[in-house]
Amino acid sequence: MLKNVAAVLLDGVHPFELGVVCEVFGLDRSDEGLPVYDFAVASAEGPTLNTHAGFTLRTEHGLERLESADLIAVPAGESYVGRDYPEELLDALRRAVDRGTRILSVCSGVFVLGAAGLLDGRRCAVHWRHADELARRHPRAVVEPDVLYVDEDPVITSAGTAAGIDACLHILRKEHGPLVANAVARRMVVPPHRDGGQAQYIERPLPRSQCDTVGEVLVWMERHLDEDVTVEQLAARAHMSPRTFARRFQQETGTTPYRWILRQRVLLAQQLLEATDETMDAIAGRTGFGNAAALRHQFVRSLGTTPHAYRRTFRGPQAA
Repeated sequence: MLKNVAAVLLDGVHPFELGVVCEVFGLDRSDEGLPVYDFAVASAEGPTLNTHAGFTLRTEHGLERLESADLIAVPAGESYVGRDYPEELLDALRRAVDRGTRILSVCSGVFVLGAAGLLDGRRCAVHWRHADELARRHPRAVVEPDVLYVDEDPVITSAGTAAGIDACLHILRKEHGPLVANAVARRMVVPPHRDGGQAQYIERPLPRSQCDTVGEVLVWMERHLDEDVTVEQLAARAHMSPRTFARRFQQETGTTPYRWILRQRVLLAQQLLEATDETMDAIAGRTGFGNAAALRHQFVRSLGTTPHAYRRTFRGPQAA
């Protein structure tokens, strides 16, 4: 069980990416019954560090603090892409992985993991601007430039800025389940569930309409995912011809009605797999897939994994 978290810093650390880790793991939310972690910030380069934003940080902890951590986070930093790293830090990260500690990188922090050899043979994520350079510097890494984060437990890598929040919440979901992760997300006022790293957990929420042309139809569709509907029926609700409705829908959501409702059904199935003990047939019925076989087919097509495997990941083997 995750109890002890350390963020390790280098000179030039980006305050926002550090703040993400502090916000998720460093705040006491026990008033809401949420987990509290033994959290600390440790420096790999002396007690005082410069930040990318022009102010300094001071911490009493050095690399020895990493030895007791269950999770070590490496936030992004200025010049992390091209600089050298203290060998003591790289050794500490290798030892941590050997004893089962999770290592999380946010954005360019992944280059520290690469220097430690922790990306060799592993898929990894990074901000798209750095993807080519990461692949060049670490040819044994499998760089995935178009995902939010990748979970290659115990190494978890995330892309830029907000994707670090997603990765942190993903860790909470794995450790404590969706209710805890969602509660923390609500406190942070961020989306509770944007999975995206391993192919089977890529979630790309479809853009919602910003005007009222199909907005009411979208709300109706979300509330009736278990029903079979046609474009003609949806167009009638919007008081349009089927051709006009299909064109407007594509313009305002970026996809077709069929793909939109299919994605919402898969998202609902994910939520039910995580939060309930309902059978596959029951979930298939509630999500409009009809039967477990159809649910499995569409789930695999969308996420690259089966509903049973997905439930095991987020609820443990006993749930499956």
